[in-house]
Amino acid sequence: MQLPKEFLDRMRELIKDDFESFVHSYDTELNSGIRINTLKCRDPKNILEDLHVTGKVEWCHSGYYADRSELSGSHPYHAAGLFYFQEPSAMCAAEAMPLCDDPKILDLCAAPGGKTTQIAARMHNRGLLISNEIIPKRAAILSENVERMGLTNTIVTNESPPALSERFPDFFDGIIVDAPCSGEGIFRKEPQAAEEWSIAHTLSCAVRQKNILDDAYKMLKPGGHIVYSTCTFSYDENEAVVMYMAEKYGMEICDIPELSMLSEGIGEYPGIQKCRRIFPHIQNGEGHFAALLKKQEYTIPASIPRRKSKKNTNKKSNSELDSAIRLYRDFEGKHLNTECAGEFVLFGSNLYLMPSALDISRLKITRCGLHLGEIKKNRFEPAHALSHAFPANIYKIRADLDLCSQELRQYMTGSVIPGDANGWCVITANGYPIGWGKGSGGIIKNHYPKNLRILK
Repeated sequence: MQLPKEFLDRMRELIKDDFESFVHSYDTELNSGIRINTLKCRDPKNILEDLHVTGKVEWCHSGYYADRSELSGSHPYHAAGLFYFQEPSAMCAAEAMPLCDDPKILDLCAAPGGKTTQIAARMHNRGLLISNEIIPKRAAILSENVERMGLTNTIVTNESPPALSERFPDFFDGIIVDAPCSGEGIFRKEPQAAEEWSIAHTLSCAVRQKNILDDAYKMLKPGGHIVYSTCTFSYDENEAVVMYMAEKYGMEICDIPELSMLSEGIGEYPGIQKCRRIFPHIQNGEGHFAALLKKQEYTIPASIPRRKSKKNTNKKSNSELDSAIRLYRDFEGKHLNTECAGEFVLFGSNLYLMPSALDISRLKITRCGLHLGEIKKNRFEPAHALSHAFPANIYKIRADLDLCSQELRQYMTGSVIPGDANGWCVITANGYPIGWGKGSGGIIKNHYPKNLRILK
């Protein structure tokens, strides 16, 4: 492929003797990967053969190289949320984040959801994860992936970093900032990025990245960590930005033991070699950068308002919520082998279970925790997200379909299927839940979301 001359000149200066090997890497095959969702599949051995896996990603315990020509988003295991298509290099950032007990994590630039779903799996759906995307259409895609992957501890927001920093000062134990960048590391994957590249663009990206990190710092608890990552080679957007945070705030540049196999950061600044880089001529991945920064512990954290009860201020609203909870509990008793606990919230006619009693008023919310279902004419109708929240044994009534069966294909296209279930049931593929159906008279009516159905 044709690479910009000024880009090549900068890379020659950056990596020196490795330059020719770097250039030759653009003639090799693009790396493709999948990440197994350990929230749903603790032992992936049973499904890896069906997913055309070709090798293990060294820096991610759940990451694999895979032949994308043999896989698509219409695969039943993808619909079941068992795996996520993700470029192997992009798997490094979420692995770098240290996790405490009951953590509060923010993924600040989260769409389409790779790092959000990866860190949620590492959190085992515990604690609180706020996943933010400033662009509404991308926030909607993020929300869909949160749903498909079975995340129950996650609130999806559609806010700017400054707006969030005003609401959550000194609040999060960890913040992932996978910052918008010049995209030098993905020229092979997205040639258009090479066509649009310029030195001026890399410098403007660096300014934007520093602004985002300024807001992230405000939201970080004393002693908390920021994982900063990009998919670019640019020193101005990588090490120079890390140095900015170290100089301005006294943040510590930390070792990342989980990424010790990757290339070191470049430069002589104290600690900068603790950063990690991925180069396509050295590692099996596209260009990437990751750094782990720790906030000093002496500052006093600000208090964050918890969600306030509104006793006697909105009796109709409270009455509607109580009624919705009763309808849900009735459904739960009949259909689930578990009892959900947490903060119930009613948005319009939709009932959600929040992972934390947090004041989210006046925030632009795309998904407020686990979407349980909708109240329709004094009855509860389960949401698609509820069919993805638990393993199959939690659902009392199931229609178990073989992975290669015609019935499963029919279900995923939106057709009715034969079955003995009576009432609401969960459809599974080889024992992994995919969606809801409603049985009556020997057939199961289809409740798979129309926007997810595959073409016949």
